[in-house]
Amino acid sequence: MICVAIAEDHAIVLAGLCRLLAMNHDIKVTAAVRNGEQLLQSLRDKKVDLVITDLSMPGINGTQLILEIRRLLPTTPILALSMHKEGEVANRVLKAGATGYVTKDRDPEILLSAIRLCAKGGRYVDPEVAAEIIFHQGSDDNAQDQVSLSRREQEIFDRLVKGQAIVAIAEELGISPKTVSTHKFRLMEKLGIDNLSDLVRYAIKSGLTQG
Repeated sequence: MICVAIAEDHAIVLAGLCRLLAMNHDIKVTAAVRNGEQLLQSLRDKKVDLVITDLSMPGINGTQLILEIRRLLPTTPILALSMHKEGEVANRVLKAGATGYVTKDRDPEILLSAIRLCAKGGRYVDPEVAAEIIFHQGSDDNAQDQVSLSRREQEIFDRLVKGQAIVAIAEELGISPKTVSTHKFRLMEKLGIDNLSDLVRYAIKSGLTQG
């Protein structure tokens, strides 16, 4: 029996994952939570054979969450779920300590295969993402130079480094604060940055800001 802890901030997705895994006699969900802090707490309280975590969640997320899990459970396999296919994102997550990386657009059978493989001590990386990792391989010094932001991510990046609050950015761009927060998580994940101070330092160093 593979005892699994799952972290996913979207309630419908989390419920779907739990139902999917419950249909398999060799997998048991022992914890299902909606953010990184809850995940870390559950891992202190329960023994698990595998951790499945989304990367873009409120609070601690992305590579920082993987590092925290790895410090807490040095040998427990970690399977990252992500909407991102960018090689640089997956590469940072794997370097942080994840043993698997699956994109959310894959068929359920792919996820189940990845769970079983990682639980046995193997590694699984989505084939498309693996190709991107190989394509983007290079020195750590220039890895960030290869990062490209979408138009909306660039707009939000520019405003964040100027010190604008999420609500103010949302009003200026005519979108919801939740949408701004989602784009913020994505762009910080792409850049491998976990806080606004580092984001400002990166903007100054790289010249990425356009205003």
